[in-house]
Amino acid sequence: MKQILQDLRAGATQLAEVPAPTPSKGRLLVASRRTLISAGTERMLVEFGQAGLIGKAKAQPEKVKQVIAKIQTDGLLPTLEAVFSKLGEPLPLGYCNAGVVLDAGGTDSGFLPGDRVVSNGAHAEVVSVPQLLCAKIPDNVTDDEAAFTVLASIGLQGIRLAAPTLGETVVVYGLGLIGLVTVQLLVASGCRVIGIDINRGRLDLATEFGAEVIHGSECSDVPAKVNALTGGRGADAVLITASAKTDQIVSDAARMSRKRGRIVLVGVVGLNLNRSEFYEKELTFQVSCSYGPGRYDPEYEQAGHDYPVGFVRWTEQRNFEAILSMLAARRLNFQRLITHQFDFSDAPQAYASIQNDPAALGVILQYAAATTDWSAPGARTVEVNPPKTIASQGAPTLAVVGAGNFTRATMMPVLAKLPCRLKYVAGRSGTAAIQHTASKFRVEKATTDLSAVLADPEVNLMMVTTNHDSHARLVAESLNAGKHVFVEKPLAISAEQLAQVKQATAAHPDRQLMVGFNRRFSPHSQKCRDLLKGRAAPIAINMLINAGEIPPDHWVHDPEVGGGRIIGEACHFIDLAVFLAGSPVRSVSAQRFGGSSLIRDDKMTISLGLVDGSIASVNYFANGSKSFPKESITVFSDNRVLTIDNFRRTTGYGFKNFSKLKTFRQEKGHRQQFEQLLQRVQGGGSWLIPWEELENVALASFAAVVAAREERTVGVE
Repeated sequence: MKQILQDLRAGATQLAEVPAPTPSKGRLLVASRRTLISAGTERMLVEFGQAGLIGKAKAQPEKVKQVIAKIQTDGLLPTLEAVFSKLGEPLPLGYCNAGVVLDAGGTDSGFLPGDRVVSNGAHAEVVSVPQLLCAKIPDNVTDDEAAFTVLASIGLQGIRLAAPTLGETVVVYGLGLIGLVTVQLLVASGCRVIGIDINRGRLDLATEFGAEVIHGSECSDVPAKVNALTGGRGADAVLITASAKTDQIVSDAARMSRKRGRIVLVGVVGLNLNRSEFYEKELTFQVSCSYGPGRYDPEYEQAGHDYPVGFVRWTEQRNFEAILSMLAARRLNFQRLITHQFDFSDAPQAYASIQNDPAALGVILQYAAATTDWSAPGARTVEVNPPKTIASQGAPTLAVVGAGNFTRATMMPVLAKLPCRLKYVAGRSGTAAIQHTASKFRVEKATTDLSAVLADPEVNLMMVTTNHDSHARLVAESLNAGKHVFVEKPLAISAEQLAQVKQATAAHPDRQLMVGFNRRFSPHSQKCRDLLKGRAAPIAINMLINAGEIPPDHWVHDPEVGGGRIIGEACHFIDLAVFLAGSPVRSVSAQRFGGSSLIRDDKMTISLGLVDGSIASVNYFANGSKSFPKESITVFSDNRVLTIDNFRRTTGYGFKNFSKLKTFRQEKGHRQQFEQLLQRVQGGGSWLIPWEELENVALASFAAVVAAREERTVGVE
């Protein structure tokens, strides 16, 4: 199927061939009929992509600070690679979609195949959208009109925050699409509306919709004009729907407001506020968030947990329904906002119009009635690159399942340089990321059809890099399909999942299973292990991990999806302790943050007792500075000390014939781990990490969480 993607690095807006999404629980699969280009938001993204590196840096000064901090800790070359990799990722455009349901998501959602719906789906022939971000279109509302619903809900949410009452005077500052919709909504609510803009055509439309208007560039003093129109009282509320870098708009809004007036920012403007302008009038200022309550809440949008109507009357979905109801009652006129209509195949010309035509306002993309057959194998698998010629016969054929940040930035650049055949990148969602990953790293096919990948006899190595809750299931399915498996950590997030994997490995003892504990393959770790081989007594290991903060609502913190950061990430360092000591964990105790910290498990000290008498502490902290090195390991052994500093320098104290190992860049062992895995898949041999160690590390990570929460020492069998 086709989808519109924006290349943020090169600046091109392209109509790309991507695999169609697959049905999934809690989401609607929708065939697009109409989508609306958001002239403000999407033009801003296109222009950002077309800007040079200096222009991009000026547009995002906070990102520049992060880059500088990363250079200081990780070095120049890895930082530049990360920056260009991020800029190279395509961005799906669009969020105003009207279409027909193909699949209702397998739950009693009230939607059925064949229903016409609006959603925040992207510009694509088929989209997969959470059910709570969809609403049914009334029969007497056209697809063209319905395509404005999501954008109109942005204006509606701003109005709800301003809370105007019948007869109040409300100023709408900026008469783009959202501004003109807002004018209509306010007039329908019985408000007196004053619209401000510098575009004569938009002022005329606002007048047609019932507003009084002020030409911003022709009026010498806009606030004074508003005050004159209101008999000196000032506006009861101001809705800023403009997009500008200047601080003048918010200053004007304050000056034209009455005492204790309300100002709501819906657009994007400069926010260097003049305190006296707000102080003297006791003005209220609020920023509106998108379509309404539920936005950016994963429990609402992704998990499908609706807010009770008695406590949250207007959610995103209910705002959509309100707009559609007003359209059905003919209280809104969106047809007058349509200035251009293009076939979806002519999307590049449509984007040229919003950049070059001052009259462009509502730009609609029309989709063919006979849309892509999403259920056909050909629609869910896209041929991206011709098969790669492998010099050595029998080289492994790989399928990569998942195309997240780690896969794109760390894993694929390594695999692309190794002697293997990259046949698939697969996933259920993120079709643009799947296609981009396949294209960038010369993978033959991008697909959302995992069953076809498992059934392909040519694929002999599955690389699983999906969300943590699916690791165990995918490992078991891959082993049962006769494949070798690499799975990024963790192997499992519960004892039940671990047992599922154990059963599958027992049934297929001739298949390789490898977990992505790459740090044990680092030349720094390998050197330390060699130096410790002749030790006479147990060792003591101290690890300090400056893990960095992940937002509280990120899926990794969800115990059912990510398992938390100790099980999901700190397992790396438990494995490294086991590797350096050459001994499994026998007991675990731990202390985590107390007090009112929202996330406590990502700030934890874990104490490990190993079978051979060695001890290790993993200090895993997410509340440190990004400018501080991420990982440092110190090993005490027989009156000697080894330190690993961020996997760039290893220093020995008291060792004969060894003082220092320094690598040009961070060497965390990714290349070495994949090289050795491919050799084992091709030539056979024992597992790189024995099952007993994989199981022991998984159980120790589970035990660390229990030990911290119950404040006791937990034994590991």
